[in-house]
Amino acid sequence: MSNVVFDAATDKKPGAEFGDLPQWDLSDLYPGPDSDEIKSDIAFCEKEAKQFAEDYKGNLESLAKDGGLLETIARFEALSDKMGRLGSFAYLQYAQNTSDPDRAKFMGDTNEKLTKFSTPLLFFTLELNRIDDAVLDAAFEKDAALARYKPWFVELRKAKPYQLEDRVEELFHDKSQTGRSAWNRLFDETMASLKFDVDGEKLSLEPTLTQMTGKDGAKREAAFKGLVETLGENQRLFTHITNVLAKDKEISDRWRGYEDVADSRHLANSVEREVVDALESAVRTSYPKLSHRYYAMKAKWFGMEKLNAWDRNAPLPDDDDRLFNWDEATDMVMSAYGKFSPELADVAKPFFGSGWIDAPVREGKRSGAFAHPTVPSAHPYLMLNYLGKARDVMTLAHELGHGVHQVLAADQGPLMASTPLTLAETASVFGEMLTFRSLLDATTDKKARFALLAGKVEDMLNTVVRQISFYTFERKVHTARRNGELRSEELNQMWVEVSKESLGPSVLLNEGYENFWSYIPHFIHSPFYVYAYAFGDCLVNSLYAQYQKSQDGFADRYLDLLRAGGSKHHSELLAPFGLDAKDPDFWSLGLSMIEGLIDELEELDA
Repeated sequence: MSNVVFDAATDKKPGAEFGDLPQWDLSDLYPGPDSDEIKSDIAFCEKEAKQFAEDYKGNLESLAKDGGLLETIARFEALSDKMGRLGSFAYLQYAQNTSDPDRAKFMGDTNEKLTKFSTPLLFFTLELNRIDDAVLDAAFEKDAALARYKPWFVELRKAKPYQLEDRVEELFHDKSQTGRSAWNRLFDETMASLKFDVDGEKLSLEPTLTQMTGKDGAKREAAFKGLVETLGENQRLFTHITNVLAKDKEISDRWRGYEDVADSRHLANSVEREVVDALESAVRTSYPKLSHRYYAMKAKWFGMEKLNAWDRNAPLPDDDDRLFNWDEATDMVMSAYGKFSPELADVAKPFFGSGWIDAPVREGKRSGAFAHPTVPSAHPYLMLNYLGKARDVMTLAHELGHGVHQVLAADQGPLMASTPLTLAETASVFGEMLTFRSLLDATTDKKARFALLAGKVEDMLNTVVRQISFYTFERKVHTARRNGELRSEELNQMWVEVSKESLGPSVLLNEGYENFWSYIPHFIHSPFYVYAYAFGDCLVNSLYAQYQKSQDGFADRYLDLLRAGGSKHHSELLAPFGLDAKDPDFWSLGLSMIEGLIDELEELDA
């Protein structure tokens, strides 16, 4: 049974004006929420989780000494895959329509069950971390199959100083469903239900934001005012959600002993704090020669002293604002992937025509775009909200990059397929770069080339400059929250401060812009996630610079990087390319590529 949803009013797929937009077929996971397969897997997980704990709790060190540890990992992986499949299906069918109470209930009930099933499993990683290093090293020496999991153990043991006693860990785990997860869901459902008045037309968030990237200045301003009005009406709720989640994180961090507000994210990303600090410092230092310089140029192109907030992402006056149908977008992206590596294109092909992508904008659908890896035994699913703009084509290239990365890394298995966020953006941003470069190489018209370069610069500024400013904002919020609850006015002030610093004097922050922090989902779902975008963009810029120097063997090394998943540290993965994220020149190289594109724009404008 397919989960494809049709528009009952027209009997056509939503977004039909862009061609035959694909929608998810979740039957590769399960036939449906009431299927026998789901009931069977739920029963299996409940029984196996209890049995796993009975068989192994308190025995892991002796099993390590006697050579039985590999069996426990195999069973843990199999159970993790099954539970991951259930959780993925529940979330994906909910993301298709967050306003559907049946889907919301199914996801809530499933997550409750999974939390219950996983509680008996908490002992596993906690007890593994209590095994002496010498015992584990001896076990790896004896068993090559077990030694394959050594990278997972290394990452696991980094969390050892921050783990709590078993009962406290169980409490944190059980209460997550009424804590962070519940507030995340409240944010998602509220945001999906909001309507924004754009010249008398009531739009959801995604189409409203899209209006702010159109050529019609009056429409951009109307969309901005619609956002200001609705976000303002709901600011009290978003302020409360932010305060609760920031406090929730502070409690967890305090109990675990994290010193810095972002240390838990750095640990999860397998990246050192000093590396991220160096990234933030390098980008903030570069604001004047990147964003400040570019927006001053753009204001001049628009004949303005300063850009209004609604003009910042506007297309240039001479920009080609044509819309691309789905087939055109697919051809553009797949051609760019195939030119770089036929093997990369072959990995990408199954995403099309197989129900792996959900592209149309629909009522109640989650805003934005993402790639969900699901589990290694299945395949990823990509969500888009496709509206035919050039940026939507680039979003397809981006999410497809995530998808192929997840497919290639799946062979690492449930424990090591997942890539730290800092490297998880590599394939996505590289996919965008390939698509952009392919389009640029095929463009000879000066005006068209100028527009392409400007669009790419803006995307890179939004990825690097804006995301680092978001990271700075989050640091301010979480640091201040340690001293007490924050008022909306304080959050607004922090937002304006970081926006002024990052955007520069040529962008006017019009009245109402101060509450735009409230619709950004990363602040809610994944605190401090945002620096991963800047990390990924600068990393890809550095990688692409190496590719331009010598293409010989580069694609093979690049695919090996993707296949590694989470089995190697970023230093190991970048070494074959002669790159080191701890080297200050690494960030300078990535940022210099953005500066070089701005230089080219200035030359074309001369």
